[in-house]
Amino acid sequence: MKLSIDLGGTNIRIARVDKGICSDYMSVACPALEDEDIIIDKISYLIKKLMDRRVDGIGIGVPSIVDTQTGVVYNAVNISSWKEVHLKERLEDKFQVPVLVDNDCNCFALGEYMYGTGKSYDNMVGITLGTGVGMGIIINKQLYGGIYQGAGEVGSLPYLNSDYEHYCSSSFFKQNGNTGAYFAQRAKEGDTEAINIWNQFGLHIGQLIKAVLFAYAPQLIVFGGGISSAFSLFKESMEQALQDFPYKIILTNVEIKASSLKEANLLGAASLFSLNSPMK
Repeated sequence: MKLSIDLGGTNIRIARVDKGICSDYMSVACPALEDEDIIIDKISYLIKKLMDRRVDGIGIGVPSIVDTQTGVVYNAVNISSWKEVHLKERLEDKFQVPVLVDNDCNCFALGEYMYGTGKSYDNMVGITLGTGVGMGIIINKQLYGGIYQGAGEVGSLPYLNSDYEHYCSSSFFKQNGNTGAYFAQRAKEGDTEAINIWNQFGLHIGQLIKAVLFAYAPQLIVFGGGISSAFSLFKESMEQALQDFPYKIILTNVEIKASSLKEANLLGAASLFSLNSPMK
């Protein structure tokens, strides 16, 4: 049995994971503005709540680049004090079980690959749409992270007068005066302005997907994150934006879906231990 942790700037989530099933789920607010040690103490508090003799490892997804060999976390997003945190070493010293650390979007993609929509595919990417835009990559049945797990940061690629994250995350809806949840509700009620905003969002997502197709040509793209729950509101305009993609055989053969897997990030963090042996 593994303990699985999803660290974010807003919440810290933890669960026991055994054979692809999450149990004893807990979530607390992340003290993101506090010192490094206070945040580690909060993580340790959650681990102590669920730790018992059945636990033989701890997997953690973090919003940052990571040295997966040493478990050192660098420059965590929205956690200002985490510039260089020796997370693996500190938690292994405290709890005496192996600890594996990876980027949170990599954990999402791995969870989808192992237990969700990606189970039938050798090559796929998982894209998270929320306060930011992140991506995890599976190539030939292996998680690909590049140096310090920094591959897949498509949100930071230049786009229009800014970058993709500016147009493909919650920032887009804030620029239009409210939240994605607000515009989703209005669109479902038939509000023309809200429907138009979601159509614009879908056009931007379509451009993002083109960049992914040019770079990786995966068999599957699966969306996660809070905005993915509104996939039906931007799917049509997204598909319209893709029609001028030049390689029609690639476009025809890629599946683009929204995740239906609960706790993909936590399942993926627990599955980090599978990377030391052939997956599937």
